[in-house]
Amino acid sequence: MFCYQCEQTAKGEGCTKIGVCGKQPDTATLQDLLVYALKGLALYATEGRKVGVNDKAVNVFTCEALFSTLTNVNFDSERFVGLIQRTVELRDALKEKVKAAGGKVDFAEDAANFKPEGSISGLLAQGEKVGLMSDPDLDPDIRSLQHTLLFGVKGISAYADHAHILGYDDDAIYAFVHEGLAATLRKDLTLNDWLALVLKCGEVNLTTMELLDKANTSTYGHPVPTKVPLGHKEGKAILISGHDLKDLEELLKQTEGKGIYVYTHGEMLPTHGYPELKKYPHFYGHYGTAWQNQQREFSQFPGAILMTTNCIQRPQGAYQQNIFTTGLVGWPEVTHIKNRDFTPVIERALALPGYQETSNGKTVTVGFGHNTVLGVADTVIEAVKNKDIRHFFLVAGCDGAKPGRNYYTEFVEKVPKDCVVLTLACGKFRFFDKELGAIGPLPRLMDVGQCNDAYSAIQIAVALAKAFNVGVNDLPLSLILSWYEQKAVAILLTLLHLGIKDIRLGPSLPAFTSPNVLDVLVKNFDIKPITTPEEDLKAILG
Repeated sequence: MFCYQCEQTAKGEGCTKIGVCGKQPDTATLQDLLVYALKGLALYATEGRKVGVNDKAVNVFTCEALFSTLTNVNFDSERFVGLIQRTVELRDALKEKVKAAGGKVDFAEDAANFKPEGSISGLLAQGEKVGLMSDPDLDPDIRSLQHTLLFGVKGISAYADHAHILGYDDDAIYAFVHEGLAATLRKDLTLNDWLALVLKCGEVNLTTMELLDKANTSTYGHPVPTKVPLGHKEGKAILISGHDLKDLEELLKQTEGKGIYVYTHGEMLPTHGYPELKKYPHFYGHYGTAWQNQQREFSQFPGAILMTTNCIQRPQGAYQQNIFTTGLVGWPEVTHIKNRDFTPVIERALALPGYQETSNGKTVTVGFGHNTVLGVADTVIEAVKNKDIRHFFLVAGCDGAKPGRNYYTEFVEKVPKDCVVLTLACGKFRFFDKELGAIGPLPRLMDVGQCNDAYSAIQIAVALAKAFNVGVNDLPLSLILSWYEQKAVAILLTLLHLGIKDIRLGPSLPAFTSPNVLDVLVKNFDIKPITTPEEDLKAILG
């Protein structure tokens, strides 16, 4: 195996024996083969659009299948066998439709004619030939941009899938996913062509995040500032982790009146701010962080645990019997829920002891999306003009287990009292419960939401720039980002597409970025690695 799509990849170079995430070599190889098969499918999908053939089932499946290959989403090799087979079925059916419409179907690329073996051993042999490093003669800078594009497209697919689940689709997004996949099979593109595709990926991801924002807010209302308890109530308990709002809604509906309190974990924390979710009285509080102590947190939780999407470590230990997964998420060791029938989760929660007493802990406040912040834009603008607010910091991104992420905790702690910290995604769990106080009526720490709510942060920045009649890069705003996996790659590409400069990125730079590509990013966008909180604050504030 070879995998270097996440920040924690072994030695900062690549996982070759077993994934740092816990991914086994067989699973990694089958994921590579699935991506290869999807590239073949993408050739026909791209050609089909030219002759009026557009298959929504193919579009949706492509994003779902790509999503399953993201870091920490699916570790179940058997499920990848089915996905590979389904890819080829859809490809062959689409090929006939394109042929009938007069489109090109005689592709010379091997991926277009790939036939999967009938056994796992045969599939593994095929997969070993089509991995990330399967072409040793490929120019390393082109490979770097190809893989940046691939990982960015994976991130787009995740966000597009979330939007689709809520009934929102945009064919332009699906078209680019196929365009990007098909492009990785081409041999005629220059470095400038690849750079353009990478920046286009950022542009399309912005569209995708906007679509998801519309899906979330149209379905559940705009988030509002909401205090979330970090304690617990006496009674039965279910913990839900991940990102999927639809899963949470269905869980809340199915647990009504059953004496079960529902708690969030990780990226589910911001969901407490949505009016249509917070209306459930048994939707109580938040438990745990994201990565730092996840295994210990899960093993000590006295109820059932439901995992949705990614950003969660592979479960290990005796408590696995209390864990359930849904959607694309899969581990061989735990029970998978189908069709959002959470009866097994509920039955398990009722059988477990739950909390024996009520504990009133701290509270944290969520709900500072673009609708909330722009609703008090006049107050923000006045505070800046009066020099009550000197600077804004967006300290955002992914969390992870590798040493070095305490930088973000120390950075926020050291931010001067006349500065405001905006945050989003699971990286905030390094500091989300810090008491930073307020500047007038404005809290100094504002939780914008999940990773996909980077769209909110962008909207806030654009609106402030317009209000001050300056460019975004001229605002008293600095971006201090942490990354872990492929959605973060897509978001970073969006920021680059928007021309945002002087981004500080950590805790380490992507292993798939070649020295020459990094040099382009530094020269064109002034992107730089984090150093120490003290040095970075001094460089920013003077």
